[in-house]
Amino acid sequence: ILEGAEAPVTDKCCIYRVPFHIRKFNDDAYTPKVVSIGPFHHKSHPRLQNMERHKLLYCKAFLERTQTSLDSWIRYIEEVEPDFRRCYSDTLEFSKKELVDIILVDSGFIIELFCRIISGTWSRDDRFLATPLLFTNIVQDLCLLENQLPFFVLEGLFNLSFASTSSGISFLELTLFYFDNYNRSNLVFNNNTNIRHFTDLIRTFHLQHPLNRRPSRTDTYVKHFPSATELLEAGVSFKVNIHSKCLLDLRFSEGVLQIPQLEVEDSTEILLRNMIALELCHYPYESYITDYAKVLDLLINTSRDVDVLVRKNVLVNWQEDNASVANLFNGLLKNVISRS
Repeated sequence: ILEGAEAPVTDKCCIYRVPFHIRKFNDDAYTPKVVSIGPFHHKSHPRLQNMERHKLLYCKAFLERTQTSLDSWIRYIEEVEPDFRRCYSDTLEFSKKELVDIILVDSGFIIELFCRIISGTWSRDDRFLATPLLFTNIVQDLCLLENQLPFFVLEGLFNLSFASTSSGISFLELTLFYFDNYNRSNLVFNNNTNIRHFTDLIRTFHLQHPLNRRPSRTDTYVKHFPSATELLEAGVSFKVNIHSKCLLDLRFSEGVLQIPQLEVEDSTEILLRNMIALELCHYPYESYITDYAKVLDLLINTSRDVDVLVRKNVLVNWQEDNASVANLFNGLLKNVISRS
């Protein structure tokens, strides 16, 4: 047993189970609603089974449309399967064949979905997936940390399908188009950009700045930080930072606190929780989203604080009331410990 022991997490690992001590506060925020991707949630819940047929149809359609050999995909997946396993924090209790099947079908579904979105070509079979509610749920499910495939696998299979012909577009460009709603400042990427998976991409959208341009972090502990209401009463003014959509661009000068605008909608908590979970597991010393959430948590204690930030257009509230926004930010960081 000792001779066979291996490190459970290697430097290749980038897809994690959300730790129980933070997951318990909102399990639904980390669990797919309609489609499972990858091994963690494969056949884990009856509600996800309805999409399995659609995943097969999409995968088959992509292979047939691009005249891609099924054997070529299988050979590629079998070659990268050991590296694929190392990308996950848990030991995957699947045989090699089972894992190859999961990767093949899920990858084919994602690539075909992205291709149909960018081309606008929908068939009668798409009516179910194209309904606004389901479409939104699929986008959100593809942002969840536990519901990921490594980006290099998807990109490799896409490139394999167009090895002999030019598709005119890269898989990175397809991905950016699909998640365009989250790339609100049109952040430019190149093919050398290191994207580990879709959750990692969403985090990069929100940070905007490359690592070497992000502000330095300190280990100074803030014992007391006034709420938005207290700051307003002390004479501090709040202003939207219109020059940047990077969440990190908070600036304080001459009694004015500038904060980038944040729209709080149904998906906000899901996105923030999964980005924070990724930082907790993978970026413990670069936990910028966690820092941002901490600042909002300190500024917001009650619905009165939310009202201050809404009136100053720092927050755009699409939730039912300001109290729900206060509860959101007050609950994000329970049991989360960030490092500097």
